[in-house]
Amino acid sequence: MAKANQRNALLQVYDLLFAEYGPQHWWPAKTPFEVIIGAILTQSTAWTNVQKVISKLIAADVLTPPAIRNILDKWLADLIYSCGYYNVKTKKLKAFVQHLFDNYNDDLDTMFKQDISDLRLELLSIHGIGEETSDSIILYAANKPSFVIDAYTRRIFSRLGYDEANASYVNFQALFTSNLPQDAALFNEYHALIVNHGKLVCKKIPLCSNCCIEVLCKHQT
Repeated sequence: MAKANQRNALLQVYDLLFAEYGPQHWWPAKTPFEVIIGAILTQSTAWTNVQKVISKLIAADVLTPPAIRNILDKWLADLIYSCGYYNVKTKKLKAFVQHLFDNYNDDLDTMFKQDISDLRLELLSIHGIGEETSDSIILYAANKPSFVIDAYTRRIFSRLGYDEANASYVNFQALFTSNLPQDAALFNEYHALIVNHGKLVCKKIPLCSNCCIEVLCKHQT
């Protein structure tokens, strides 16, 4: 597909999703640091579990870099238990806050001043942060245009007939970053709409009769 056509097709998907669902106001967090904690905790679990844990961390007054760094591992694991893989995620949270202290004295603003490619490489160097998590942090916490690729994105765009959906993370991501305006607000809204559509309609067994983008879809039910 020619670049102009691809750009128009991607924007058509966005327009249809936005017309159906409206603005998503994502990521639901009060601070960039809370976004980062949520991005790590949501790995392999439902967002509803993350919301419960965030509330527990706030109630325990430990939703700050120093507090997470200093709390005993077993206590932190107890607080985040409902997110699953709690011992593993405890190590991931600890690794991030230690890196933030060692390199930036807990100053996220300084960390986020880097360009996207450098920031992404640094995030990927931290234990427990992979491509999807790093891009979530860059987009939703740093407010920089890095498109997030997740299972919902792959499922929906595979059904729409995009071969890129079966490619590597970086190559699939390039479908969006090379064809859409480099606009963090657009990437934010687009990804949030994809997630909502994937949860409500384009499930593993899709509800095609309820689908606002069915007219574009190649999936056979």
